[in-house]
Amino acid sequence: MAKRDYYEILGVSQSASQDEIKKAYRKVAIKYHPDKNPGDAQAEENFKEAAEAYEVLSDQEKRQRYDRFGHQGMNGGGFGGGGMNVDDIFSQFGDIFGGGGGNPFESFFGGGGGGRRRQRKGSNLRIKLKLTLQEIAEGVEKKIKVNRLTQADGVTFKTCSTCQGTGQVRKAVNTMLGQMVSTSTCPTCNGSGQILDHRPPGVDSSGLVSKEEIIPIKIPAGVSEGMQLSMSGKGNESPGGGPAGDLLILIEETESEHLVREGNNVVYDLYVSFIDAALGTSVEVPSISGKLRIKIEPGTQSGKILRLRGKGIKDINGYETGDQLVHVNVWTPKTLSTEEKDKLESMRHSSNFAPKPGKSDKGFFERMKEFF
Repeated sequence: MAKRDYYEILGVSQSASQDEIKKAYRKVAIKYHPDKNPGDAQAEENFKEAAEAYEVLSDQEKRQRYDRFGHQGMNGGGFGGGGMNVDDIFSQFGDIFGGGGGNPFESFFGGGGGGRRRQRKGSNLRIKLKLTLQEIAEGVEKKIKVNRLTQADGVTFKTCSTCQGTGQVRKAVNTMLGQMVSTSTCPTCNGSGQILDHRPPGVDSSGLVSKEEIIPIKIPAGVSEGMQLSMSGKGNESPGGGPAGDLLILIEETESEHLVREGNNVVYDLYVSFIDAALGTSVEVPSISGKLRIKIEPGTQSGKILRLRGKGIKDINGYETGDQLVHVNVWTPKTLSTEEKDKLESMRHSSNFAPKPGKSDKGFFERMKEFF
């Protein structure tokens, strides 16, 4: 089943401000909150769907990537915000409902959102991944080594005595309007409701230990320099059993020896001799998929651009594939032998060698405008 548009899920336009998106998510989340719809599986799915939409649209960088590439740019090849559970949502987005950091639904559902404690999410990991032009064009699966913080063997926890395991502390203040109660995250356990009881040697103060892990990463075709992909739950684990953080992958393109990327097109500079340009020939040119033989027509002018359709990079949304553009440069020799000079000199005044550009012979800027 195709994923719904994030703006449609929250009921806002693509030009909506961050404040409008925040208010819209608050409204949808209250409507489908699990405590308000006990046992309703569809309501819970709608609740998760809204949280996923808000996760992307509330982040300026993710929102720009979504506006440009759609869902494929967010989770192509196994990446993105899917797979969130209800505790993830409470942990990540509860603060937009107010309450000073306490339970986001307390004022709507009677003190505590069904008794859930807010679990702290693990920290994210960030890596850079270099890809060749061929890997970018075709998509690739990589296996990378990552040092993750994970729960150590032998670690035990006990209930936090400050918050009694709720992850929250309440403070009552008397005002002229009566007693006001505020709720905030427990400073002792940081909202997890648990504190470390037994810590084996080599384990940090949060009960975590660094372990090397090999993670397969499937990169979709069409990614570009600077694009950031994410793998949910592949970051550092959380102290106290909360959801793990994400693994963020920053794409870097390695420079190709022959080809230059321009959007989804690739460009190659081809140099031919004056003789080959005048008489015509066939030559081999490099491409993403290997060598290709192309024909140079007799009378080809320097600066002509030949288009090899479908030999570029596939769009990340899968709609189309770019082309390879071959820019023909007629090479003028820098030095000549006496015999070569004499032969060329004898043809200097031939009317056939005088430049006679016609309407079909476009200038440089016209060619660039046409092809790019």
